[in-house]
Amino acid sequence: MRRERPCRAARCPEQGPGRAAFVSASGDNGRVSTTSLPVSLPAPESSARLRDALLAADFTADGLLELLGAPAYAALARSETVPALRATRGDSPLETLVRLFLLQQAVPDDRVGAALPLDQCLADGWLVREDAYGGGSAGVRATVDVRPYGGEEGQDWFIVSDLGRAVGGAGGAGTREEGVVLGVGGASTTLAGITVRAPVTRALDLGTGSGIQALHAAQHAVHVTATDLNPRALRFTRLTLGLSGAPEADLREGSLYEPVGEDTYDLIVSNPPFVISPGARLTYRDGGMGGDDLCRTLVQGAGERLNDGGYAQFLANWQHVEGEEWQERLRSWVPRGCDAWIVQREVQDITQYAELWLRDSGDHRTDPAQYAARYDAWLDEFEARKTKGVGFGWISLRKSGAEDPSITIEEWPHPVEQPLGPVVRAHFERQDYLRAHDDAALLAGHFKLADEVVQEQIGLPGAEDPEYVVLRQNRGMRRATKVDTVGAGFAGVSDGSLSAGRILDAIAQLLGEDPVLLRDRTPEAIRLLVEQGFLEPLD
Repeated sequence: MRRERPCRAARCPEQGPGRAAFVSASGDNGRVSTTSLPVSLPAPESSARLRDALLAADFTADGLLELLGAPAYAALARSETVPALRATRGDSPLETLVRLFLLQQAVPDDRVGAALPLDQCLADGWLVREDAYGGGSAGVRATVDVRPYGGEEGQDWFIVSDLGRAVGGAGGAGTREEGVVLGVGGASTTLAGITVRAPVTRALDLGTGSGIQALHAAQHAVHVTATDLNPRALRFTRLTLGLSGAPEADLREGSLYEPVGEDTYDLIVSNPPFVISPGARLTYRDGGMGGDDLCRTLVQGAGERLNDGGYAQFLANWQHVEGEEWQERLRSWVPRGCDAWIVQREVQDITQYAELWLRDSGDHRTDPAQYAARYDAWLDEFEARKTKGVGFGWISLRKSGAEDPSITIEEWPHPVEQPLGPVVRAHFERQDYLRAHDDAALLAGHFKLADEVVQEQIGLPGAEDPEYVVLRQNRGMRRATKVDTVGAGFAGVSDGSLSAGRILDAIAQLLGEDPVLLRDRTPEAIRLLVEQGFLEPLD
């Protein structure tokens, strides 16, 4: 059974650090010095030999869980390192690698040499001697964070990022530098989970960061292009792909869609720097455009770069503006010829939002007056734009070419079950079906109840009939919907053997209703059950 390491941000499990940079930043706005970032990065040519050594030591997601135990494993995801330090006091190769790459401790040469090809790792820049950092003790340190990550089908992958910047890393969420490349966070894994994983010819990862989306895409795309404004991110992506044993990607530097010109793709994914902020102080998170213009530009530009039938999937923030419905704001983003499914997962008021990202950048640990000034600037920005809140969620597009596109915009803050890629694909397939079937065709169709759907009857104890009936999904989006007696009966007997019309005729006879009237009023309810995934069309 595959296990992925916990990588959840403290505030929100999906909207957390770990995003990429691909739009030009403007204005200084108190930019932080980058002098603490390594000047050079490891050479990718030695990735294969290092990968062999990591796997030989069981430096994998499952190996870490077995070594550390669930409590220390979970604590590391919260940036608490003491339990992991206690669990790695031995001298096994796995304990050595955890201390080097996850806890970023100096380790004596003899211990490292027993786990890795020491001389080569030093020569290629994966490791550096302790005295190179000004310390006096013997030993070596890692120059980058290397973090095991479980692939979709049990593959052992590794995400490479700057030291201390992986969510759950030894450095935690300390002060962020401009140009820093973060590791895997809740946002990264959310996007990976909702992405449709169909075999494609060409895939594009816009704002690749440490390369996790490109790594996933390489498993089902013949050609992968990965872009980023930050050249360091492209180098980290190459390291991630090489250390994970994945094919190389076409790496291009630049902003938004500029690096790809007029190229088109079957899949576009992006976890962009979507934070709505005053200026662009940190390229990995701040878009460099006013308000939510970056996300709007990204979504609107996807239509002309998608091949027919292709998908574009993004994480995004959007403004809730006084006097405007947020749904209509997002509807205006959808490009012509594309169906869309937009899910708002969370809404924060402007003070919560500002505090979240000030803490992400470590501003709460700086001078109180400076923190207050930056907080005030954030609120000034929101006030100028009449912003009362900020929404976060997923935007999925499918290029259908339909004259009457299907655009579904909903709020769903409830728990879901990842991966949702198959659910997203099925959603758009159902829209195709409903668009092509009028009521008469719907009644002639055959349906079956989706897997993992249960029926709940709600009412007073001892009552002869329930007050209402609820159908509930135990997988995917985990939706629940109220149905009447007819809807419950229809769903309960839908096994594909009878057409919808014949089922309704039988229900009418049981209830003593006019079958013609029942046929007239029921298609709308059937459409809703199909749209929400409770019923699956078989024709």
